[in-house]
Amino acid sequence: MDLVIGLDVGTSGAKALAVDAGGGVVARAKAAFTKPPYTPAPGLAEQDSDQWWEASKLCLKEICHQVGDRVLALAVDSTSGTFVPVSREGNPLMPGLMYNDARAGGLEREVNEAARDLVERLGYRFPAVFSLVKMVWLLRKRPDVVGAAYKFLHAADFLVGKLTGNFNCTDTSNALKSGVDLISGKWPEFIEKDLGLPLSKFPKVFRPGEKLAEVSRAISGLTGLKAGTAVLAGASDGTASFLASGATGMGDWNLNLGTTLAIRGISERLIKDREGRFYCHRHPEGYWMPGGASNVGGEALADRFSDRPLCKLDQEAAPYIPTGLVVYPLNRKGERMPFVSSSAEGFVLGEARNEMELYGAYLEGISLITVWSIGEAEKIGADVSGEYFLSGGGGRGKTLARLTASALGKRLLRSEEPDAAMGSALLAASWAWYNGSVRAAQASMVRRKDLFDPIPEMEEPLREKLEVLKRECHRRGYL
Repeated sequence: MDLVIGLDVGTSGAKALAVDAGGGVVARAKAAFTKPPYTPAPGLAEQDSDQWWEASKLCLKEICHQVGDRVLALAVDSTSGTFVPVSREGNPLMPGLMYNDARAGGLEREVNEAARDLVERLGYRFPAVFSLVKMVWLLRKRPDVVGAAYKFLHAADFLVGKLTGNFNCTDTSNALKSGVDLISGKWPEFIEKDLGLPLSKFPKVFRPGEKLAEVSRAISGLTGLKAGTAVLAGASDGTASFLASGATGMGDWNLNLGTTLAIRGISERLIKDREGRFYCHRHPEGYWMPGGASNVGGEALADRFSDRPLCKLDQEAAPYIPTGLVVYPLNRKGERMPFVSSSAEGFVLGEARNEMELYGAYLEGISLITVWSIGEAEKIGADVSGEYFLSGGGGRGKTLARLTASALGKRLLRSEEPDAAMGSALLAASWAWYNGSVRAAQASMVRRKDLFDPIPEMEEPLREKLEVLKRECHRRGYL
């Protein structure tokens, strides 16, 4: 039985799945990085990019130890916006700059002015943490690195190079934050003409799921993969998670309840948001994927309730819902969705009777921000009429899932394997077995596991709380 591998490289380690054509997981592996991302100065976030490869090798060796030489193809996803400049031989010239590294703060205005035509056509702007802005910072502060660089590679691109020896490939999903034109699939001229970054240092752009190269003979010995195993263009981890969730139809949405809340849907047309809350990725089959991210999420729960197991609180809080509180569960200053405000802070309206009620109110708050965000996406023209799919660690909590279903007034679905590694496996499978169609791969391989229906008696109280939440945000000047 032939298999494909999905490899997911995040901020703390790598994970891999070997999957058959029916979506069955035959083998799993994971490996932690020896060192987490570090902050050499406030606002900076770096990582030793060689760790990406070391952890990936361990995962691949473990997978191949379990399944032998049955792997036909693999694809890799990574954190969106994380990149490293490399030499022609693929050696990193400096630590990798992480997706949340803000060293380029202040240069975004210049980048957006140079990119004004692209910004107008695609409907989103470049914040300081986007990789293109950080590349401009490198040009100004480390011209020696830019001059020596063969290519600027995202983490997934770097791993493709390690596997194949080809360090000249990227995908449209990862390349979004580096300024690729998602309509033409090419690097815009302003990058070199107006910003001074040589386009020769940007890798060739491919659609997720396209074949890039093959595993080299030298790497076969290091990983256990057969020489000649196909390596496919991957995606950002967010796009890979979206595919793994099972969302396939127009108007379908994935609600990713992780450290932060992220939502993403499928649209026939490009959706633009003048307020900068939402922007579109490109679906592997050419559709558009409008989405955005809030600063609300599991981080607030882990921080505020760190002394109690969250799974236990999830059960204990259920009898107190609907609570007598209204909570905006922001853990730090600033919000990105459903509105943009650098001054927004979390708040609690009302007095909690005990810790369980407060926890329940935090869960209500996350569900309300999710619904508010979907409503704002609909206002700017996004289709929100399809099915809704849960993923992320927060989606495993049944209380939060049921609350979100009730606030939406829609059934929520969760797949057996909703994480990014499965999304990468689907991209590999689309090439191996499904004539390049990732939607066909999803139809055959994504298995639905949990269904969460709205609780009728919760719907009206949650609607009322959402209106209170909006009024309070307006009163505080966030809107």
